[in-house]
Amino acid sequence: MKFGVIGAGQMGAGIAQVAAQAGFTVVLRDVEERFLQRGRSVIERSLAKLHEKGKLDATPEDVIGRVSFTTALEDFAACDVVVEAIVEDEAVKKALFADLGRIVQPSGILASNTSSIPITSLATASGRPERFIGMHFMNPVPLMALVEVIRGYATSDETAAFVVDAARRMGKTPLSCNDFPGFVSNRVLMPMINEAIQCVMEGVAEPEAIDGIMKLGMNHPMGPLTLADFIGLDTCLAIMEVLHRGLGDDKYRPSPLLRKMVQAGLLGRKSGRGFYTYGTA
Repeated sequence: MKFGVIGAGQMGAGIAQVAAQAGFTVVLRDVEERFLQRGRSVIERSLAKLHEKGKLDATPEDVIGRVSFTTALEDFAACDVVVEAIVEDEAVKKALFADLGRIVQPSGILASNTSSIPITSLATASGRPERFIGMHFMNPVPLMALVEVIRGYATSDETAAFVVDAARRMGKTPLSCNDFPGFVSNRVLMPMINEAIQCVMEGVAEPEAIDGIMKLGMNHPMGPLTLADFIGLDTCLAIMEVLHRGLGDDKYRPSPLLRKMVQAGLLGRKSGRGFYTYGTA
């Protein structure tokens, strides 16, 4: 299988890695060479760790050898599947899929790793809605088992079956859901994170106490505020806005504190500071 990935950031690099580990021929694209080099470094470090732990069937060199790096969309023409993992912006994604719909072979399947944007809307922009689907991987991709498979309004049974099989070959557990705002994962997770942020704003408890209560009382491996910092507060805000707009219920209204922190550039780990302070931005 020839497997394309667009976006060499944390998610895209992880998707490319697990596809290469599955034996697929992988094309990884980003807009600049420096982003590709950073993505390659992420993959190499991850493969080295897996190799050290004896969790890699092939050598790291063999796996990375299956990945080609490019800045040209035309290199996706012969792909069987292309997964998009770029910025969480509907207009930008639509423009990309309009181009991919013209470039990728007619039999090729287009997929989005979006965490909340409507699959049906992106599918329409692609010009091949029956061969379009959501493949929402979890972060960090090499370690997390789930792939949320989201069918759009026109997604064919053949497309869904092909993608489910591909996910299984990548060592993932594909679970299917329909195209509603936030799908299942973020419709359940993000309101919990948002409510934890609201607790901080209202002075109910300090962040450390909130996280500790959820970890020790609910057996969560990571507290909601630590998780928000890990995801990125800007991403959390974007998803809450999609939920609020798409479902029309004020219970999904983003916390004013979340909005204020994003405006202040306090985005979590990626900026060096969110609800907690981190050593490096």
